[in-house]
Order: sequence, then structure tokens, then C-alpha cells
Amino acid sequence: MVKIRLQRFGAHKAPKYRIVAADSRSPRDGKFLEVVGTYNTLTNPATVTLDVEKIQKWIANGAQPTVTVKNILIANKVITK
Repeated sequence: MVKIRLQRFGAHKAPKYRIVAADSRSPRDGKFLEVVGTYNTLTNPATVTLDVEKIQKWIANGAQPTVTVKNILIANKVITK
């Protein structure tokens, strides 16, 4: 199953996240299929960049967003509640 989830990168105690489409069996920071956005929690407010077309394509093909990613997508009006 394909999940749309966060992948952590950045320095120690300075996390940044990529929003990726990945196989649910791969590790958090492991292999992924495609990068569909970024999420930076260090800025105030948090900075989010999304490739809406790629996200909608993956969801149409059956990818499931994790709870955190789903909340990010709802807040940015990519999907509805």
C-alpha cells in the first residue's frame, strides 16, 4: 500500500520534512516513490509547499495520507474533511 507521509531531514534539533509518496513497508527516512511537497515547522507560521497535482494523482491511485499529512492537506484546502 502506498502512503503519503512525512520524511524527516535537516540538522539535529532543526527538523524539516518532505511530504512523500512511499511504500508503507519502507522506513520513515528510507526509499520513497516521489516527493510531493515540503513542511518546515521552524518558521512561524509553519511553511508548507505542496504539488497539488501530484498529491491528487496519488490519492486518485489509492494512496492513503497519514493523519498528520491529512491535517496539513485539509488546512491547505487540497482535500476536504
